[in-house]
Amino acid sequence: MAYIKRIAKQREFVIFVIIAVIFFIMSFVSPVFITSGNLLALLLGFSLTAIISVGMTILFVGGGFDMSVGSCLAFTGIVTGWCIKGGVPLPFTILIVLLTGAGIGLFNGVIIAKVGINPFVTTLASLSIFRGLTLIFSRGQSISGLPESFTVIGQKMVFGIQAPIWYAIILLIIGDILLRKSRFFRQYYYIGGNEKAAKLSGIAVDRVKIIGYVITGVLGAFAGIVMTARLATASVTAGSGLELQIVTAVIIGGASLKGGEGSVLGGFLGCLLMALISNVLNLVGVDIYWQTFVVGLALLSAVLIDTLNRKRKGTLT
Repeated sequence: MAYIKRIAKQREFVIFVIIAVIFFIMSFVSPVFITSGNLLALLLGFSLTAIISVGMTILFVGGGFDMSVGSCLAFTGIVTGWCIKGGVPLPFTILIVLLTGAGIGLFNGVIIAKVGINPFVTTLASLSIFRGLTLIFSRGQSISGLPESFTVIGQKMVFGIQAPIWYAIILLIIGDILLRKSRFFRQYYYIGGNEKAAKLSGIAVDRVKIIGYVITGVLGAFAGIVMTARLATASVTAGSGLELQIVTAVIIGGASLKGGEGSVLGGFLGCLLMALISNVLNLVGVDIYWQTFVVGLALLSAVLIDTLNRKRKGTLT
């Protein structure tokens, strides 16, 4: 019983129960909901946010976050379109784009870790910088007509499931195992819990922080490649508002704004819950404009829960 009670207190378990209840109710409310077409569309719709949430969770655990992931996705998508249209071989294109994402992450990480500027200010500035570069270099024009040899990356079906869903599942498994079991990634919990103590214990805090931002940048670039391939178009508006969705999902999944808490599985479930809410609103006929309101409300609720939970723990201790 003690083990069951401990499991029931985990944020991941609570989210899983909420998702299960929504599935149960919606199976009666809308016959379309439980169809394979709708469920696959649901999974495909949040696959890119789930991919980036792996990196965002790592940052949150280490006491940081990244508001530039949407701009990173858009910018690397345009770079992908340029390379493909320019005749660059696909392996080199992927390498160039991933290195571009790593460069964006390195830019953020160095300013935050070495210069000491607040993560919110730094990455908010990066959001504007790389969204602006996306528009400047593309002249506001999307790049379309990409060849099938490239689009197969985002459109290929494997066992009846589209490739982006598999990418998200694979990265979920790898990310969750690393954050739970890897000695290196466990350092993010120590840094997020008490950065000064982590430094005194011999952890190279600045280096670990920078690597976290580089990982997030690479995942953002990978998502940019996948989205461009899936749509066969590099869109200049891709990723708009994506950072808010991911931050909301990760906080809902149990990550704390103060750092030291969170899991990749929780972030993934948070993404699924957000996508599920959006899907339900569409099926019951709620105006699409209300969905932005719901995202904001969900973010505020998640922050309130996190704050109250921390106060409760402080009272208990």
